[in-house]
Amino acid sequence: MLLRKNLITSYLLLAMTGAVADDALELSTVEVRAQAENLEGIAAAGSQGVVSSQRLAAVPILRPGEALEMVPGLIVTQHAGDGKANQYFLRGFNLDHGTDFATYVGGVPVNMPSHAHGQGYTDLNFLIPELVDRISYRKGPYYAAEGDFSSAGAAHIDYFRQLDGTLAQLTLGQHGYARSLLTGAPALANGRLLYGLELFHNDGPWQVSEDYRKLNGVLRYSEGSRRNGWSVTGMAYRGQWTSTDQIAQRAIDSGAVDRFGTFDSTTGGKTYRYSLAADWARQGEQSQSTANIWWLRSGLDLWSNFQYCLNDYAANGNCATGDQFKQGERRQAGGFSLAHTVFDRWGGFEVSNAFGLQARVDRLNPVGLYNTSQRATWQTVREDRVSQRSLGLWAQNEVRWASWFRSIQGLRADAYDFVVDANLSANAGAASDQMLTPKFSLVFGPWQKTELYLNYGHGFHSNDARGTTIRVDPASGDTVNPVKPLVRSKGQEIGLRSEIVPGWQSTAALWQLEAASELLFVGDAGTTEASRPSRRYGLEWTNFYAVNDWLAVDADLAWSHARFRDAAPEGSYIPGAVGTTANLGLSIDQLGPWFGALRLRYFGSRPMIEDNSVRAPGSALTNLRLGYRFGRQTSLALDIYNLFDRRVNDIEYWYDSQLAGESSPIFDRHVHPGEPRSARLTISHRF
Repeated sequence: MLLRKNLITSYLLLAMTGAVADDALELSTVEVRAQAENLEGIAAAGSQGVVSSQRLAAVPILRPGEALEMVPGLIVTQHAGDGKANQYFLRGFNLDHGTDFATYVGGVPVNMPSHAHGQGYTDLNFLIPELVDRISYRKGPYYAAEGDFSSAGAAHIDYFRQLDGTLAQLTLGQHGYARSLLTGAPALANGRLLYGLELFHNDGPWQVSEDYRKLNGVLRYSEGSRRNGWSVTGMAYRGQWTSTDQIAQRAIDSGAVDRFGTFDSTTGGKTYRYSLAADWARQGEQSQSTANIWWLRSGLDLWSNFQYCLNDYAANGNCATGDQFKQGERRQAGGFSLAHTVFDRWGGFEVSNAFGLQARVDRLNPVGLYNTSQRATWQTVREDRVSQRSLGLWAQNEVRWASWFRSIQGLRADAYDFVVDANLSANAGAASDQMLTPKFSLVFGPWQKTELYLNYGHGFHSNDARGTTIRVDPASGDTVNPVKPLVRSKGQEIGLRSEIVPGWQSTAALWQLEAASELLFVGDAGTTEASRPSRRYGLEWTNFYAVNDWLAVDADLAWSHARFRDAAPEGSYIPGAVGTTANLGLSIDQLGPWFGALRLRYFGSRPMIEDNSVRAPGSALTNLRLGYRFGRQTSLALDIYNLFDRRVNDIEYWYDSQLAGESSPIFDRHVHPGEPRSARLTISHRF
């Protein structure tokens, strides 16, 4: 019976969010975080973890998407305007905008399949960090409940169901930065009505003001708890901005343009996202059931210009119109996720059997690529209507063979259907694919508050629907090969989790991930591009130490090795694969009225070309927060970003471009600078 209670308790602790904080309001922030992030006896892998609301609230965040940098080893950058989805790097992957890392907010998927800009596009600009209760993350393809886009990992972000009073917050900073936030969760009927409203503006350090304007809101009604209750959540977000895209390094070196300048002052974008989700959970004596249903409507118009005049010179011999292009889409999507877990006994062994069903439908009308000049469309490269459906069924069995040993085995089956109605009839058609992905984990311990994990699993990501039916390059007219709809990955991991030293939580993971040979659909060109089979392996070490009730230290270190597996004359290095990352931090709370944080992020060097002859240098950025509380209701905080004013680049690419007046294209670095030192002052009041 004791084993059964342990098994049920472990499952419920993993499923619930925020319960530790709710039950420990008298503890310090450091103590609450230490409890909330302790997964001993619960996790299935050493790389699985939780980021508590206390940790997220303690650190200065430049952009909303940087909340994901709390996931160890994950780096978040930007290569254009802040209204565009971030670039993500994890486990030797340049994830672009999210292709192999699945993200959910409030049960609603954020990754967008068959997106106008890129497969798996993950725009987190609608996220309100102050409302985040907890981020649960899993790395690797070892979890039956995780499907598309999760080969490198997945993060589940959820908002609070209740808040401690009403929060009014105002932040002002350099470069036209202004943000106001109002949140609360008053009692209503038998539950709580959580709300959040955010107004935002930022010009940034750019010579052409970004003028990023954002209106963002959340409304959630909930009754009961996450394990035994229900909620309905609505979110709405609109944004528009002018972007400074990456600039050729030769133009900066010659003085033709400033690091913060641009050759095209009309690039930028407009976007919106509306979603509605309902969640239900029921806890039985020997079972747990959950259900989630969601709907979203989103749109994007994104104008970019990466090569300046290259195509215009090739086609017309001049740069009268330039190489600006627009990627646009209008999307409606919906889906559901059902799961049921039964806790049972097989002979003398305690077991849990979990089953789940997931479905998603996306309809895009239209999704397109257009040649433009100063945001005016002069040619349609391709324009499509896309319908995409997916269905996933999974099962997982966990057996606790002894108090110190358990096994977890799972199987997932996914089926996808794609229908494309293209403006070029040769590229219209239908495609489908299915995939089975097994998972297996062994967990040994705990001994002396230490656990050992062995993990193995297969995963996958879907490809853009347009790539599954393409036959003709819409720009050149050349014949091209369609892509494989689903691409398999395979991973292994050895992990360790320990708190053998009181107050010090530490995890380590030695991992490997292989991806199959594939073709990718490239949204910037509207056609397919070959990719080679790859192998990545690495080591991660994550640490949190509560020095006392007011000081905490954390250190996350990650190293990876990424190479193509086949031989090719151009080389075996994978462009954009980061070798080393680190996040180091100090957090201070309840030191009298003072609180604060100091964080260092290291973004390692990486190859920019397959033969490794050109590399992007690493960078180290330091952010500082210093705050003071005036009683229990009012606080003042100063955040300083890039404290030492380091001259770094957020992103670097290697490709060819042609500036006005140049006789031919030139391969060069194209860089987007990191923001210089800036300060923001926030006043918060709770009532």
